[in-house]
Amino acid sequence: MARISLLLLVLLSLGFFFATYNLLTMVIHNRAIRALGDESGSHLLSDPIIEMPENVRKPKNAKSPFHVALTATDAPYSKWQCRIMYYWYKKKKDLPGSEMGGFTRILHSGSPDNLMEEIPTFVVDPLPAGLDRGYVVLNRPWAFVQWLEKATIEEDYILMAEPDHIFLRPMPNLAHGDYPAAFPFFYIKPAQNEKLVRKYYPEEYGPVTNVDPIGNSPVIIKKDMLEKIAPTWMNVSLKMKDDPETDKVFGWVLEMYAYAVASALHGVQHILQKDFMLQPPWDLETTKKFILHYTYGCDYNLKGELTYGKIGEWRFDKRSFLRGPPPRNLSLPPPGVPESVVTLVKMVNEATANIPHWDSE
Repeated sequence: MARISLLLLVLLSLGFFFATYNLLTMVIHNRAIRALGDESGSHLLSDPIIEMPENVRKPKNAKSPFHVALTATDAPYSKWQCRIMYYWYKKKKDLPGSEMGGFTRILHSGSPDNLMEEIPTFVVDPLPAGLDRGYVVLNRPWAFVQWLEKATIEEDYILMAEPDHIFLRPMPNLAHGDYPAAFPFFYIKPAQNEKLVRKYYPEEYGPVTNVDPIGNSPVIIKKDMLEKIAPTWMNVSLKMKDDPETDKVFGWVLEMYAYAVASALHGVQHILQKDFMLQPPWDLETTKKFILHYTYGCDYNLKGELTYGKIGEWRFDKRSFLRGPPPRNLSLPPPGVPESVVTLVKMVNEATANIPHWDSE
């Protein structure tokens, strides 16, 4: 009798174990199906800010071309950067792995210039005189608002780029569905500046962590999403500039914070892609990166040691060429300088050697 009771107990235990296991498996499976089938992303199993959500992974052979757009002025400083940028766009656009579509230089000087035939250009109006108060970047959101309203854009996605970007390799579409792709900037810190951010992103909209540590560029985003964000981005930028405290603290990155806040106000979160871009001299290698951003000066002594903050014996700084283009065949950096800086100078030299009439403004 004891043996029968023991056997019965074992059978009941095993039955309970398998029933529990099957129940848990069904629950997890059903949750996964709901999450993967929910295009709104409200039940994602993975954090879209950390990794690509499963429900928006693209089929291997599917292509989602994006339009490359950058804002620019008619100043010589802007022109030579745009020419180099467009040269490398053309070199990479049709290579395997590329999803790069059309290209537009959004010229916010209000009238055509001498690059209209060389670079596809759409002319828009600048902000009314004095409204930017010397902060020319405030024209960027206003330029995008006008372009999106008036231009015919065939692609469903847009890459917001800048003149001082160089394409290192064929660029795929890093956005996925309603999740734009953006580069995380270490100096954009919404949580650390919560007091200021809350002036434009009230608590009822959610935690300040909803504001991504990004600017508007580089960003790949759906065109219809940008059409909604752009007017808000413009208005927030102007409000931030009007507030002395915000203007003082955010300084030259004010418009970047404005885009991050505007996106959050529309409930848009970005997939943060560290490989989207690198910035010499701080980033040392170009491996697996797509865009090289040469915003910082690169100063080195002849031993190949960085002398940042002090003019080096060898240097490349775009601000050395405010009034006109850099000369062809710039000297290469000395031995020991990081590969990223060497690549930058070589790519500038290749572009300037092949762009006709380089020395003209």
